[in-house]
Amino acid sequence: MSDAAPSPPAPATAPAGAVGPYSERERLITEGLKQVYDPEIPMNIVDLGLIYGFEWTGDDVKLRMTLTAPGCPVAGILAEEVKTVVEKVPQVHGATVELVWDPPWTPDRMSDFAKRQFGYL
Repeated sequence: MSDAAPSPPAPATAPAGAVGPYSERERLITEGLKQVYDPEIPMNIVDLGLIYGFEWTGDDVKLRMTLTAPGCPVAGILAEEVKTVVEKVPQVHGATVELVWDPPWTPDRMSDFAKRQFGYL
């Protein structure tokens, strides 16, 4: 039995070659969310690793995301901006944004691009 803690889920980005009934919509959502920036950190929320995943029910999606800190003063505003972007994607009927804190965000969740920008690589 291992004492190592489970690793956090990988950031939610639809790989270019992903297949599945929602893969194209997730790719388009991810592209759109790359235009949404954390207001306190000059980086988009996808490369920061704030998007944790998608849960689909028909054409409705619940997007799970976190913030860099639980006390973020723009949590509601950012979640509403994300919802607006997601609902602009073709074949998405409705979107719900669920803010989650588990697993907590750490710089390890950032893309290699973001890590290079901030000197982690």
